[in-house]
Amino acid sequence: MRSEPEPNADTEPNADTESVAALSSAPTRPAPAVTTGGVAAVLVPVLIGAAVAVALGAFGRLHEPQFFSVSVAGFSSGTAVKSWLATLAVTLAIFQLVSAFIMYRLTPRGRAPKWIGTAHVWSGRLAVLASVPVAVHCLYALGFQSGDTRVLFHSLFGCFFYGVFVTKMMLLTRKNLRPWVIPIAGGLLFFVLVYVWLTSALWFFDTTGVTF
Repeated sequence: MRSEPEPNADTEPNADTESVAALSSAPTRPAPAVTTGGVAAVLVPVLIGAAVAVALGAFGRLHEPQFFSVSVAGFSSGTAVKSWLATLAVTLAIFQLVSAFIMYRLTPRGRAPKWIGTAHVWSGRLAVLASVPVAVHCLYALGFQSGDTRVLFHSLFGCFFYGVFVTKMMLLTRKNLRPWVIPIAGGLLFFVLVYVWLTSALWFFDTTGVTF
């Protein structure tokens, strides 16, 4: 009788070898390319904002202070007008913070009403608008002052505020940013504005009382 040939390691296919070959020939996903586009989308606004802050500080330092004060009917002094405008700006900024928490669903209710986005945008616009007369008066009439620690840090953070504001506005026009970029910029802007208020308006109210 004719006997069947015995299996030979050289002729019998190996299952493990086939598996490795299949894996090696399978299409693989290319590794993500490292690009500088995402970094530039954040870095450019940050650099421009820094340039704005430095320019404001340089102008305030080099400009000859005029030491004038524009008062408004119903207020006792120009400083009182500035203090109340700064307080209005901070109040609107607090609303911005709360509305941002609602928009990001960080509140107990979870759902955001339809109008909250529009209110968030306009409260920010009005807050900056209220701060502009204060900044113009500080830079043109008083300049960048460093007489004591409070005044020095108030001047520094006042210039820094508008630098952060420019950075945030530019970041809002960028696409495909990391989800944490805008919240960090907004939180920093809120912190700086509150610090400016603490070293100016609150100091004024604490010194002279809550007066108009």
